[in-house]
Amino acid sequence: MLSPREIRYHRLMEIPVNARTLRWRRRGYTLVELLIVISVIATLIGILLPTLSGAMARARSFQCQMSQRSVAFDFQIFADEELHGDRGDDGDRSTFHIETFQESQYGVDEFWRWGDEVGRIELPDAQGNDPMRCPSVRTPMSLRSNVPCSNGAVGPSVSISYGFNARLDRAEVIDSRGRPRLVRVKLRERILSYANVPLLMDIDGARAQELRVNPVYIAPSLDSRGAYANDRLWFPALRHNGKANVAFVDGHVESSSDPAGESAWDWDYQPMR
Repeated sequence: MLSPREIRYHRLMEIPVNARTLRWRRRGYTLVELLIVISVIATLIGILLPTLSGAMARARSFQCQMSQRSVAFDFQIFADEELHGDRGDDGDRSTFHIETFQESQYGVDEFWRWGDEVGRIELPDAQGNDPMRCPSVRTPMSLRSNVPCSNGAVGPSVSISYGFNARLDRAEVIDSRGRPRLVRVKLRERILSYANVPLLMDIDGARAQELRVNPVYIAPSLDSRGAYANDRLWFPALRHNGKANVAFVDGHVESSSDPAGESAWDWDYQPMR
């Protein structure tokens, strides 16, 4: 009496040699089959990669827009006569400087909110705080205490991703001798009624460093004959699919590949002294 194992062995031996060989071969893949599978996978990756890259770029642009909307919303509260809170050195008067708001966003100078740390703090900090930054710009950034934004409270230049409209800080006027000069201006609540005045935008900190200017302020030349002429303060970053995101004083955000050329945007608006 044969055991089941012996019966299976004899049945296998009854199969012709060629058939047995074919059966054993079918248990694995040939080199050609593996190469075909690899080429198919590579083709799929080549097809999907641009789509995935585009989706990631759109996600970063959306995150940037949300960040700018948040800053613009805070600006509306800061500018409102009844809703504004601490205005720092500007007190609770009816006017304020754009730099004061800017410092409140970074948490520097009189708005220092980094505990007992003095001198310099590196961002992101231990809690992951990293204010006013585009998600596409993540190089290390530092904040200095007891220093205003205009004097280097935020740096280095290459790590700064947003610049405020410089004409909301200093207006270009013509003096009695016909010479252009800059004067520091103050803002009032009525600034909120100028919906198409840019508040802040994506900037290229590296380009600002090349121009040897402080990247926290940006403005196109327009018809300037003075400090804004020859694009001395113009260094937009078209990092979102060839476009820059721009937030406006009324809170909305737009994107453009030519932010200085948008006819509906009031880059030439200057507050009254």
